[in-house]
Amino acid sequence: MKVEDGTVNGENGLVFVETGEESSGPSSTLDFEVKNKRRHSVYQEILQNYNELRIRCKNLKEAKEKILSYSPGAWTEKVGGLNLSDYDVPKTTCLILIGPRGSGKSSLINRISKVVEDDKFAPVRAQVSYNSPTGDGTYFLQEYMIPRESTSVCLYDTRSLSGNSNENDRILNCWMTKGVCHGELVFRNTDSHSLKKLLNHRTYKTGYLPSKRRKVNFVIYVANGLSVLKAMENSGTLEAQYTNTVASTFNCPYLSFKDDKPVLVVTHGDLLSLSDRARVCAHMVELLGIPPTQIFDIPAESDDRVTEFTIIEMLRYTLQHADRNYSPKIKFMDKVHKASLSLCMILLILGLGIAIALAHDKFTHPSLRHTWKFLASSGKPKVPDMQPKIDWYKIRHIW
Repeated sequence: MKVEDGTVNGENGLVFVETGEESSGPSSTLDFEVKNKRRHSVYQEILQNYNELRIRCKNLKEAKEKILSYSPGAWTEKVGGLNLSDYDVPKTTCLILIGPRGSGKSSLINRISKVVEDDKFAPVRAQVSYNSPTGDGTYFLQEYMIPRESTSVCLYDTRSLSGNSNENDRILNCWMTKGVCHGELVFRNTDSHSLKKLLNHRTYKTGYLPSKRRKVNFVIYVANGLSVLKAMENSGTLEAQYTNTVASTFNCPYLSFKDDKPVLVVTHGDLLSLSDRARVCAHMVELLGIPPTQIFDIPAESDDRVTEFTIIEMLRYTLQHADRNYSPKIKFMDKVHKASLSLCMILLILGLGIAIALAHDKFTHPSLRHTWKFLASSGKPKVPDMQPKIDWYKIRHIW
């Protein structure tokens, strides 16, 4: 994959797009060729992105300063005649990490923290389970400020998704509609009695200090590139279950903000060749229906500048999309409602005035009307103080 000048040679990756499917019949042959060319185009674009990252990573310092100087709403676009003051901008932009077990969410948080703080030897912040099939994983929601002393951005480490789609939908719906809270225990209905007892015991031992519940502003979806590659090369049920879980949960409507789907981070690339990493990313483009620019290949154990720059670019992408999806303020919506209400009140008053005038003319006695006309024509300076009596009960339907 690499040539002498360090660039990537995409021709060796053609084996990826030429195998794996068979065609039968003229129509299916044409579909196969179109699909093959499309895959090849995506694959080449991903390889080109790797080359461009090697050049762009020279600007790592400037890119990092933009993240460090970020404040919520800094990248909000002034569209629709609205200003930043018309939006409900939080004090802290909340990004939540979601993914199946063993995807590397906790490791990614540690990696992000070290890169942003520019301290490779800083102690890890998120607890990592190195034996994912039997490890405990993350059962309590954990909040991490990025960087530590800042209040502009926070990352939330969450409990891993399961293979039960209904259970995943319930938990995701809760997080995205009610918000997330530091230290909150995440239960599944499918958890065993012994596990629930153990988790309740942990809560009792450590205590629970109520924390501020934060609204989720954007989602970072984390997937294990090695598990995806296994699913691509094997047709077993266990391998296919991983990609099915990724596809169903990634496209869950709760995780999208209008037209914005989550950003995808592919981990464990340090265990794969560059060719396989490109294959995995190209496969995720086809599986999830997102552009290559929405996928970030971040090996958890790599310390090179390209990986660091990719982390900063991923943060910038998520923060920009979080800023442009803020909800309008309630006060702003009240102004709209009050203006509509005022217009309705004016129209109602005018309508009542017209109705009363018509009723006045209808129920006035004819002799009185004749007297008023006579007095008016005789040039008398003053009309007698004789007001017609209105039967309000008879015209109650007007009100």
